[in-house]
Amino acid sequence: MADADCLFCKISSGEIAADRVFENDSVVAFRDINPQAPTHVLIIPRRHVATINDLTDGESGDINLLFEAAAIIARTEGIAEDGYRVTMNCNAAAGQTVFHLHLHLLGGRQMTWPPG
Repeated sequence: MADADCLFCKISSGEIAADRVFENDSVVAFRDINPQAPTHVLIIPRRHVATINDLTDGESGDINLLFEAAAIIARTEGIAEDGYRVTMNCNAAAGQTVFHLHLHLLGGRQMTWPPG
């Protein structure tokens, strides 16, 4: 189910254009408009879920689909062998700014720890 006011739902439906790098029936992935690494892709479920806290038992499989897409995209982008980071923020204090569940796939440079 989509949220009519959600930016990522609008991208998923095609209402708003994005630089898509992957999509299937369950997942859409597109380049971040404010990249924090040479490769910075956002991976979202087509179904609207606001945060990790909002996942139900029936939606937990969406997380697997996001990570499967991340591995495919990392190989396609040529960053799988060198390494990449996958993060998911939950709520504003963690840095979530769009309240539609999503992974950040970052690579193409040396990552540091702690992230910030």
